[in-house]
Amino acid sequence: MNDQQLSRRGFCATTTATLASGLLSIDLRAAESSDFRLKYILGSCMYGYQYVGEIFPEVRKVDAAAIDIWPKVHGNQREQLDGLGEEKFAAMLKQHDITLGCITQYKLGPFGLQDEMRLAQRFGCPTMVAGGRGPKGLKGSELKSAVGKFIEQMKPHLAVAEETGVTIAIENHGSNLIESPDSLKWLAELRPSKHLAIAFAPYHLAQDAEMLGKLIRDLGDSIAVFYAWQHGMGCHVKLPKEQELLQMPGRGDLDFGPLLSALRDIKYSGWTEIFMHPVPRGIPILETAKEVTAEINRSRDYLEEIVKTLS
Repeated sequence: MNDQQLSRRGFCATTTATLASGLLSIDLRAAESSDFRLKYILGSCMYGYQYVGEIFPEVRKVDAAAIDIWPKVHGNQREQLDGLGEEKFAAMLKQHDITLGCITQYKLGPFGLQDEMRLAQRFGCPTMVAGGRGPKGLKGSELKSAVGKFIEQMKPHLAVAEETGVTIAIENHGSNLIESPDSLKWLAELRPSKHLAIAFAPYHLAQDAEMLGKLIRDLGDSIAVFYAWQHGMGCHVKLPKEQELLQMPGRGDLDFGPLLSALRDIKYSGWTEIFMHPVPRGIPILETAKEVTAEINRSRDYLEEIVKTLS
């Protein structure tokens, strides 16, 4: 065999290997893209003050395996836990093959969660949501300083969060310190521990899908909870039900495509909670548990159709 034949054979082998490597790389990227899934959690307050024994069977029906329990006034399932007792509540979770994934506690606030985190630990609950208390309406260096002070105040509570394995997710709630894109960015940048995170609520931000997508990318792995929730026509004035439901994904004007694309890009693996607030608080979003579940699934179908298009 002459040198020219050897050279040609080597070239072919190298080319084949290169093509195979390229195809493998494409396959891996495709697999990575197709692996993106939303991990749903069901918010108990969507059912108002209904008994947990009626809500727990609905969790699996919305492709979720975990529940987020809310206290009054939005729901009363956290109070129901106290009434039933931890052992009974845990047995009911087990009966329905679900877990306690989150406890929302605006009432206690971010500095009042220590005992609640120890309860969460007993249930293996990894997440707690609260608001970011502090001065509002700040900008620039004043905002950065205030967020830094808030984080400093959080440190004793983060020590308990680390001890109990709980992540405290701060929602960008209106009329709070953590309410604007800049405040969220400072929280993400300055947080001293992954046990302090963000509960990202599009409802409370400008309804600009591209901006929201960019913000999600900026926040990256600091997001622990994503509320699939838009502003629609708001949630503070009693409206006809069809207008109130415009807060739900797929009903209002907000295109969730750029948001889900951004979540895919940051390899988001936290909770996704399909959400809205009824007026008044404490009532279910629709009259029966069956109707509430159907409405959540309507929005979930909308989100899943978008996920299928992501590449």
